[in-house]
Amino acid sequence: MAAREKWRSGLGFVLAAAGSAVGLGNLWGFAYRASQGGGGAFLFLYVLIVLVVCLPVLVAEMVLGRSTGQSPLLAPVAAAGRRWQPMGWLFVLAACGILAFYAVLMGWTGVTLLQSALAGLPQDMGAAEEFFAGLSGGRTALLGQLISLLLTALVVAGGVQKGIERLSRWGLPLLFVVLIALAIWASGLEGAASGYRTFLLRWDGAQLLDPTTIRNAFTQAFFSIGTGIGCILAYAAYLDRRAHLPREALAVVGMDTAVGLLAGMVTFPVVMSFGLSDVISSSTLGTIFIALPTGLSSLGGSGQVVAVVFFALAYLAAITSAVSLLEVPVACLIDRLGWSRSKAVWVSAAVIFVLGLPAATSLGVLGWMDSVFGGVLLILGGLLLAVLLGWVLPSRFEDDLSSSGAPKVVRQGLMLLLRWVAPPVIAFGLLVSVWDLLRSWFG
Repeated sequence: MAAREKWRSGLGFVLAAAGSAVGLGNLWGFAYRASQGGGGAFLFLYVLIVLVVCLPVLVAEMVLGRSTGQSPLLAPVAAAGRRWQPMGWLFVLAACGILAFYAVLMGWTGVTLLQSALAGLPQDMGAAEEFFAGLSGGRTALLGQLISLLLTALVVAGGVQKGIERLSRWGLPLLFVVLIALAIWASGLEGAASGYRTFLLRWDGAQLLDPTTIRNAFTQAFFSIGTGIGCILAYAAYLDRRAHLPREALAVVGMDTAVGLLAGMVTFPVVMSFGLSDVISSSTLGTIFIALPTGLSSLGGSGQVVAVVFFALAYLAAITSAVSLLEVPVACLIDRLGWSRSKAVWVSAAVIFVLGLPAATSLGVLGWMDSVFGGVLLILGGLLLAVLLGWVLPSRFEDDLSSSGAPKVVRQGLMLLLRWVAPPVIAFGLLVSVWDLLRSWFG
């Protein structure tokens, strides 16, 4: 671009990057995977992967974006030549594939919000299951998907400062305030202590070696932090040289993990208080669209208020993530074809809407897209970033961080993790994830 947009401030970038990371995966994916993976064992693996793998890879993605000033499609080529072009296409494919099914989930969240506010909550599990059956197919799902993509497109069309940064500056603080208030409310429920013990503090050491728990921990870490998709790369291309990337990456990881833990402190007490543990253990979608509304309905009017607040919170978190996903193809079209931002936004949104139609009409397809685009391709993107910046272009990583004033010990520590820890660990996680998925599909 002749006149590339810039963030108004470093805080704007951090909030936008955190908004990219904080999404639906934090609010209910974390709860579901923690309950499946033995609680504390899953949490241990998740935190370990985030700190020793996702954090240095996140910094590497920021470096690649800032040092090249290019979109996710062109940045690998600008840095390392045309041999790395497939990496750029991987970013575009992953971001578009994730947003295609993510918009469907956003639509469900929006419809549930309206249902909770206008018609009230289902009175029993049967009514909740009937509502979800109608929600997850037909015109309602398509309309919710379309409206969600339109709202996302309007934000991205506003540009970096007036659209994305403006949303993040008020959206993220509001999200934290509401989530903390909900966690305080949930702590007063009768089953709160049991919920914390059962899902967050329960320890099952055998789960540390379980392939599904390992896959869930890698998927949750990469999907939650958002590295390996190209979103953070696209955002970092609008960043100036003064930004201290390790500190900002740590802030993003910290906020994202805090949201996941706070969400667990809301979800688990509700589940235990209303005897819904079987539902949460069997289905992630069941947790959010069946278990929570059913449990809250027993509280009458106050339960309805909590449901409205929770689903409004979820929708806000979803749109901050969706905006970053849409920015990937938009930035690529602007850079590669010289399109205006408006044209790039609406063409991208239209294509992604069509790509998401199968997910809107089939839970099986949605689950497949989640596993492939939101799991395997995302982890593969992280592996390629670690190899590129840790082995192929270590001097670019070092020079960029050095120029922004990162201490030598921080640079050396990150490089150690990026070169020697991240590649084998991510490769292991990728192999286990592919094997576990194939086993679940064909076994």
